[in-house]
Amino acid sequence: MGARSIPSRKKVKKVEPLITEQKEVLVVEAQDYLAKSCHTSCEMTDFDAYLLKQGNHFKLYEKLGAHITERDGVKGVKFAVWAPNADKVSVIGDFNGWNRDAAPLSARWDDTGIWEGFIPNVVQGQVYKYAIRTRQGWELEKSDPVGFHSEVPPKSASVVWDIGYVWNDREWMAKRKDRNALNKPMSVYEVHLGSWMRVPEEWGRALNYVELADKLTAYVKKMGYTHVELMPVMAHPFQGSWGYQTVGYFAPAAFFGTPQELMYLIDKLHQSDIGVILDWVPSHFPNDGHGLWQFDGTALYEHEDMRKGFHPDWKSSIFNYGRVEVKSFLISSAMFWLDKYHADGLRVDGVASMLYLDYSREEGEWIPNHLGGRENFEAIHFIQRLNEAVFGAHPDIQMIAEESTAWTKVSKPVWDGGLGFSMKWNMGWMHDTLVYFSKDPVYRKHHHNQLTFGLLYAFTEQFMLSLSHDEVVHGKGSLIRKMPGDDWQKFANLRLLFGYMFGQPGKKLHFMGAEIGQWDEWDHEKSVDWHLLAWDAHKGMQKWMQDLNAMYRSEPALYEDDFSYHGFEWIDCGDWEGSVLFFLRKTADRSQDMLIVCNFTPVVREGYRVGVPHAGMWREVLNSDATIYGGGGVGNCGRVHTDHHGAHGREHSLYLKLPPLSVTFFKREV
Repeated sequence: MGARSIPSRKKVKKVEPLITEQKEVLVVEAQDYLAKSCHTSCEMTDFDAYLLKQGNHFKLYEKLGAHITERDGVKGVKFAVWAPNADKVSVIGDFNGWNRDAAPLSARWDDTGIWEGFIPNVVQGQVYKYAIRTRQGWELEKSDPVGFHSEVPPKSASVVWDIGYVWNDREWMAKRKDRNALNKPMSVYEVHLGSWMRVPEEWGRALNYVELADKLTAYVKKMGYTHVELMPVMAHPFQGSWGYQTVGYFAPAAFFGTPQELMYLIDKLHQSDIGVILDWVPSHFPNDGHGLWQFDGTALYEHEDMRKGFHPDWKSSIFNYGRVEVKSFLISSAMFWLDKYHADGLRVDGVASMLYLDYSREEGEWIPNHLGGRENFEAIHFIQRLNEAVFGAHPDIQMIAEESTAWTKVSKPVWDGGLGFSMKWNMGWMHDTLVYFSKDPVYRKHHHNQLTFGLLYAFTEQFMLSLSHDEVVHGKGSLIRKMPGDDWQKFANLRLLFGYMFGQPGKKLHFMGAEIGQWDEWDHEKSVDWHLLAWDAHKGMQKWMQDLNAMYRSEPALYEDDFSYHGFEWIDCGDWEGSVLFFLRKTADRSQDMLIVCNFTPVVREGYRVGVPHAGMWREVLNSDATIYGGGGVGNCGRVHTDHHGAHGREHSLYLKLPPLSVTFFKREV
C-alpha cells in the first residue's frame, strides 16, 4: 500500500548523515535557532513560546515539568505544565498535605496554555501531582506529563528528581558513529528487563537496573551481540502491557529503580562496547485517570472524535499528531532519551497503526483524509518531522520502524518523499520464514518460494530481520516449538533458522531465550529458563549463537552491504525438489566473499556440486551440524578445493557433503 510522496519542507539544509550514500537528513532552520538558544534555565522564554506554537520546540523537558532550582536565594522547585483549557491548576504533594489551595500555579500571559510557578523548600524525592479544575467544574489529579521520575505502581504520583549523571562512556560516544553505522555489524538482543532474569531466592523478583548492569552486560558481551534493544523502559502502570502502555514519556519505569540507575545500566553497556536501542511508543497511550487522557478536562493529547482518537485493538487513545504542542511533546520525548540517556537509537512501535486512518477499523468507523483516502497525513508529517529532528541532533543514531505493511519508502529520506527512518523491521521475511520452517521437511519443497520471495523486495528498504517477542507469545509457542520433528530435528532446525538468518542480507534481532532454545513461550512474569543450560542440547544452541555472532562480526561480507544487490548473489535458488539453497554474501573487492549453503531436509546430501566464483581452497568456517552444537558431525573435513567442473554458470565448483538440516558457511583461503 503506497503513500503519496510528501514534499520536503522549505528552507532546509543537509546534515552529515550516518552513511552519506544511504542517509541524508534535513533539518528545519528553527532547530538551529533552538540549539543556539539552549541554556540551563528552566524559565520559559518568549522564544520558547514561539517554538511551541510552531510545533518546533524539541527540548520541552528543559522548560516543563519539575526542576530543582533556586530563586532569590531560596531553594525549591519550578513547576510548569501545559493545560490550556483548565480553569485552575495547583501542585499538590506530600510537601503541602495534598492541599489544592496551598500551591496554585499562574497561567502565562501569552496563549501557550502553560501554567507555572515556583514552590520553595520542595526537595528531591518528594511526590506530587497537578490538581486541575476544569471549566466544567471537574476536579482532576494528574501526574506530570514531563515528570522525570514516578512512584512505583500502583501508586501514580510523580517524583521530584534531578537527572544529573556523570557518564563514563566517552569512548563509546566518540566512536558510536562508526560502531552504529549501517555498514557495520548489528546483531541485536531484545530484552524485557522484568523477565530476563529473576531472583528465585527472593520470591522470583525481577533484577533492578543496577543488578542488570552487571549481569546483562556480562552476558551480552559473552554472547557477542553488538546491541541490546530494551522493550519499553518508560513509566507504565501495568507490567502486563510489557511497557507498551506508556504513561511517563520522560520517566523510566520505577519498578527497576531510579533514573540514574537506568543511566548506569546504559553506561555499563556502552563501556563494554554494546549499543542500546530503546523501544518507544508514540502510537497510543492508556486511558488511566492520572495520565494524559482528558488531561485538562478536554481531549488535549488525543483526538476528541473516537473514530480518530481511540485505538480499537489496544483500547487506548491515539495522539493528535496535527496539534503542534503534541508534536513538540512527542519529539521532545524522543530527543530526551537520546540526549539524557545516551540511547543509540529508538525502535518506534506501531508505525503502521499511525499511518492508516482505517487501521483495525471497519467501514464507517473511521474518517477519510481531505482527499478521501485512508492515509493519515498528520501522522506522516509528524513522523517525517521526528526523523528530521533526531537525525539533525544525533546523526550517529538509528531510528527503526516497526511497520508491518507495504508502505513505500519507510527507510528513505524525507527529501525523497520517505518517512525518514534508517531501518524497518522486515515483517514479511519473518512471517514467510517461520511458516516455511514450521512445515515438515517432506512438504517444504512445495513452499520453496517462501524462502526466495523475500529477495525480490529485500533491497526496497533498509531492513532489519527480526525474530522478536511478538513471535513467542499469545499461544504462538516458542521458536523451537514451531520446529517440526523429534527433539534432535527441532534443535537442528532452530540452528538452521538462525544460521540462515545470519546469512541473509539485513541487520539481525533475536528475542531473549531463543538463543538457548527455550521450550516455553515467553511469560513476562517468569525468568528465561536458564536452568535448561544444564542440558547439552541447550548449551549447544547457546554456543551456536555465540559462534554465529563471532563469525558475523569478523566477516565483512555478512554486514558490509546489507541494503543492495551488490552484497548478495544467488548461486542457485531453484533446487526446490531438494530443498537446498546456496548463495554468496560479497565484499566490495570480492576478496572476502562468503558462501552459505542450506539444506532444509534431514537427509545427508553426498556429492552436491556448487558453482563458486573463485578457484582454490574454501574453508568451512562454521557448520551447524558440528557435534559441539549438538549436531551429528557431518561435514567437509574443514575445507574443500575447487575442481574445473563448471556449475551454475561458473567455471569452478565445490563437491560438497551437505549435513542434514544444516547451514554451512565457506570462505576462500587467500
